[in-house]
Amino acid sequence: MQSEPETQGAPERRARDFAMTAIERSDWIPPQDLGEDLAPSVHLVTFGCQMNKYDSELVLERFLARGYRVAERAEEASVVLFNTCSVREHAEERVYSHLGALKELKRERPGLVIGVVGCMAQREGAKVLKRAPLVDLVVGTREFPQLPELVDEVRLSGSPRVAVAEDPTVEGAERPALSAARAHHAYVAVMRGCDLNCTYCIVPKTRGRVASRPAEDLLREVRSLVAQGVREVTLLGQTVNSYGFDLPGRALKLAGLIDRLSEIEALERIHLVTSHPAYVTPDLIRAFAEQPKLSRYFPLPAQSGSDAVLKRMKRGYTSGGYRERVAALRAAAPDLELCSDWIVGFPGETDADFEQSEQLLREIGFLHSYVFKYSPRPDTAAFEVADDVPEEVKKERNQRLLRLQEEVAWQRHASFVGGVVEARVGERSERFPTRLLAQTRSGHQVFFEESDAAQRAALLGSSVRVQVARSTPFGLYGERVFETAGSPA
Repeated sequence: MQSEPETQGAPERRARDFAMTAIERSDWIPPQDLGEDLAPSVHLVTFGCQMNKYDSELVLERFLARGYRVAERAEEASVVLFNTCSVREHAEERVYSHLGALKELKRERPGLVIGVVGCMAQREGAKVLKRAPLVDLVVGTREFPQLPELVDEVRLSGSPRVAVAEDPTVEGAERPALSAARAHHAYVAVMRGCDLNCTYCIVPKTRGRVASRPAEDLLREVRSLVAQGVREVTLLGQTVNSYGFDLPGRALKLAGLIDRLSEIEALERIHLVTSHPAYVTPDLIRAFAEQPKLSRYFPLPAQSGSDAVLKRMKRGYTSGGYRERVAALRAAAPDLELCSDWIVGFPGETDADFEQSEQLLREIGFLHSYVFKYSPRPDTAAFEVADDVPEEVKKERNQRLLRLQEEVAWQRHASFVGGVVEARVGERSERFPTRLLAQTRSGHQVFFEESDAAQRAALLGSSVRVQVARSTPFGLYGERVFETAGSPA
């Protein structure tokens, strides 16, 4: 066979191919024993919530600690992993679609390890292998720390491996030894699982019951992150404001944890994702009033504005109770902005029920809403109930609620036009090279231009003041004001 002429990137390709060949042979070489240029690589695709994104960060750290490199594309990787979501059927079907796209690559390179991990793996287990025979590894939500070793087992045995705990419990160590922080922001999981029993939700099945991490462990982790340059943290939990209720004795609850984190001098902002109205306690309301580092953007999913639907969902509150909690929060923090999740087309939802959701959205004035058509999920109580709302009705209600949310968000954003806001620069725009995206303390997205590339890089993680010239339902647009920043926006 005629060899290809040497081209740019050829040495890197040869090193990659050698590494792939080495780890596919029977005389397998552990990744940490390969040189940097020969090390195998992992490509990770994440679906779903912020907790999944956090888990993916932990997974990559485990692989990096074992000598792997991160591949940007599946074609460049020796291991391809999908961190999955089971909340809706559509999310699982997307995973199978991605797996189907890898069939040719797997035929060309049978030693490629393909893994399905996370919530879908936890729910489906070995069924994944039946539907997608090209998969080598199925790993549940509590086996993430062992992923590199499980990949080794697959390579050595040449057989598929399923590692799914029947009764998932919280893993002992959330993070391995941390590498240098890659950005000014980091996610920190304060707990795992959920003790609630919403009839539509698969999370207790896939994530297990609540297991909060000890406060001292969390404080130690955040201090380590801050020492590496992190200035903002997002505290994660399926119901983050239920943190600590499962811990023994007089353990800190979320508000107490926020108080302690606020004492870390170089930590500048604390975000929360996501919450449940039942755990909006007086102490948490106090924290919003007293702690300036706590973000004034609070995800508080309503799911529905109908008491009848909320009861069938087993949400544990009424629309009136939800309104009371919002009123208390806004009395404590007048600049608070709220985000909600909504489910339309839940079994038995009438036109009148849906109109009550529209009314609640309009009345509360949410800054953002995530609207989902109801999708029956196996292993949930609602799965046993007839899915009696026609698909076309679900689609129509979904679009109506999204349009209403756009109107409400535009009204809230319009009030800032002509004024100056302070915001923290978070990232560059993917579509517009000179545009930066910042966020106010209340969660408003702020876009502004910076033509100098070095300055764009220097601004990441810093606070800027922006004169707002116009608004859309999705954010504020303006020009940077060159003056000393004042109080947080």
